[in-house]
Amino acid sequence: MTGWSWEYEGYEPADERLRESLCTLGNGYFATRGALPECSADEIHYPGTYVAGCYNRLTSGVAGRQVENEDMVNVPNWLPLRVRLPGGPWLTPDTATVVEHRETLHLLAGLLERRTRYALGGDRVLMVRQQRLVHMADPHLAALRSEFTAEGFATELEVEAALDGGVTNAGVARYRDLDGRHLTHVHTGTAAPDTVWLRCRTRTSDIRIGMAARLTAEAPVAVHHEPARAIQRLTLRLDPGSTATVDKTVALHTSRDPAISDPLYAAVDRVDRAPGFEELLESHLTAWDQLWRRAELDVPGEAGDILHLHLFHVLQTLSPHTADLDVGVPARGLHGEAYRGHVFWDELFVLPYLNLHFPEVSRALLRYRHRRLDQACAAARAVGRRGAMYPWQSGSDGREETQKLHLNPRSGRWLPDHSRLQYHVGSAIAYNVWQYCQASGDAEFLHTKGAEMLLQIARFWADSAVYDERLGRHRIKGVVGPDEYHEAYPDAREPGLDDNAYTNVTAAWVLARALELVEALPEPRRRELVERTGLDGGELELWEDVSRTLHVPFHNDVISQFEGYGDLAELDWDGYRKRYGDIRRLDRILEAEGDTVNRYQASKQADVLMLGYLFSPAELQGLFGRLGLRLDEGTWRRTVDYYLHRTSHGSTLSGLVHGWVLARARRAEAWKYCQEALQGDIADLQGGTTGEGIHLGAMAGTLDLVQRGLTGLETRGGALWLDPVPLPELSSYGFALRYHGHWGVRLRLERELLQIEVPSSNASPIDVRLPDRTVCLEPGETGRLLLPE
Repeated sequence: MTGWSWEYEGYEPADERLRESLCTLGNGYFATRGALPECSADEIHYPGTYVAGCYNRLTSGVAGRQVENEDMVNVPNWLPLRVRLPGGPWLTPDTATVVEHRETLHLLAGLLERRTRYALGGDRVLMVRQQRLVHMADPHLAALRSEFTAEGFATELEVEAALDGGVTNAGVARYRDLDGRHLTHVHTGTAAPDTVWLRCRTRTSDIRIGMAARLTAEAPVAVHHEPARAIQRLTLRLDPGSTATVDKTVALHTSRDPAISDPLYAAVDRVDRAPGFEELLESHLTAWDQLWRRAELDVPGEAGDILHLHLFHVLQTLSPHTADLDVGVPARGLHGEAYRGHVFWDELFVLPYLNLHFPEVSRALLRYRHRRLDQACAAARAVGRRGAMYPWQSGSDGREETQKLHLNPRSGRWLPDHSRLQYHVGSAIAYNVWQYCQASGDAEFLHTKGAEMLLQIARFWADSAVYDERLGRHRIKGVVGPDEYHEAYPDAREPGLDDNAYTNVTAAWVLARALELVEALPEPRRRELVERTGLDGGELELWEDVSRTLHVPFHNDVISQFEGYGDLAELDWDGYRKRYGDIRRLDRILEAEGDTVNRYQASKQADVLMLGYLFSPAELQGLFGRLGLRLDEGTWRRTVDYYLHRTSHGSTLSGLVHGWVLARARRAEAWKYCQEALQGDIADLQGGTTGEGIHLGAMAGTLDLVQRGLTGLETRGGALWLDPVPLPELSSYGFALRYHGHWGVRLRLERELLQIEVPSSNASPIDVRLPDRTVCLEPGETGRLLLPE
């Protein structure tokens, strides 16, 4: 880390997959992994290019069953470019002698640079310098500039560039028993002496893909076509110390794009009109400069450097271009094939950050959910419920994409996957609807699409709750909470758990917000909703009742993760750490031993403690109060301590949540978990998973930790609420945000001083509420507020 650059020195084959993920370049429409252009997919390298929302569904035979999976498609590879001396072997770091190798990811510029010096025998050295960009101003363009310098000798150099349509989805080892051949009808052709094209389509979703490449150099270009590959070749003359340049400019379109007639025609036309590399770079830099201004973040030291990298990857996955697309939040970004590119609940950790910088992107991501509301309602009806049951994993059309089997790499066994029972994803969507509207002031969305989603999610929870005469409370049974280690009770025949605390409390919150919204809707709009949905007074009374009587289990004066959690056996944590070292994936370890984590008080990640992540202490106490339960500071502290000692952190989200909760509780251990969240991907703490794609929720969550977690920032009631917490390791930081029509509101915390600068505009004043006072700031005004120690 060197300020705004991310550098790798030396060539390390074992680290290539990790580097390729962290050096991915994208623009919100498509992204390409940071693989070296001369290297093909193998056990070391994995070039991959992914278009947001481009999925395909295939059926594979696994463990004697036919299993259907939908994947984000690895589209044709536009990168290939390799060189050799006449008659010699192609040069790659794996086959030639590397004297020097350096890769630099320039964050401010959105540019990946590599320098490699190949020793060719004697005193002959060839320097290869490449600059790569995926254009942030024009989302359909990418470019690769290659510069070749002969150090101390003269030679000819053969150059071969290609578009490769023979790719498959093979980037995740545990998926390799599944069919990954998503592309078919691959054809290539020549559009001009310097331009070739490739077209294909996905096998079942029938998405047509068009790609065109223009090769520019001071040498004539010859074209050659092989099955599934369009190849361009040229020969350069290098004098001693001279440099020759080859530019490859690529355009990519699919049939999902608006305002085109044919993706191949659009790609050829776009690459034909594209300017040269220098001009492309200039407009690309301007677009990135605008993004960095809108997402301004000033955090000192190593933490700030890592946060810049996290922000870079969030913006590459979800940029303003995303606002024009029908896509959700892929949990692993556009950086690899883990989780098959599916959309989980990770948006719960992503949208709160985007709401205050790129609300138009948040709105688009919520529209992805709204377009699939009918599918969610159909899913609920299929299991005899009313309302909307959103899938745990979503892809192209909103059906449940969670696989029915998953592979344990430790045992080699395919096991049933019951994670589809995580119905709490609906509460995450409702939470994001509410938070987006509070942060943006978008009443139109709240009253229309937002209200429709909130109403149907609330309806599902009310219909899922069953009244228990003995308890005098409603219960929600047969679910799985955020802790995916627990899918069933020990020795139970059927999966599912009863009264997961996180599920029940968030369901109560959804019901309360839905009631609040129905009451606040303009009367004509309320009438429309009632007519369209059949909502009546009796159903609203049920919502009110359930929202106040959902059961939240306790044991030993702490909140139980679910009913019966306290009756499970204690795990020998010290013994397992001594035997295995890293026990983050305790579920795989125990299953390989013939045991199951369902028997133990052991959690994969934050579950109950997620409540402290979503809700401020005051709001959480209010929720429990609405349920007729008392949650005092002592009970919450005991609950935090209890689960701290029983969590293996098998998810990158876990350290983030624990750091957030402990910081809000003003606990000394907070920084330890914040550090784990920051290091999660760059240090590959989950053991090889980052090479399959970055963890977008964890990256965005660390940004939000600074933005909302440490500042106590809430957007509710038309005001900015702030309650900063002192974190000795991060006592000085600043950022800009967008709030209710104000662009570039700057907040800066310097120990006991909070400074808020509101830029000049014709927008309304901002009410800022601290625990001990309220301040009204006019546009153009700066507030300097002393904080109590």
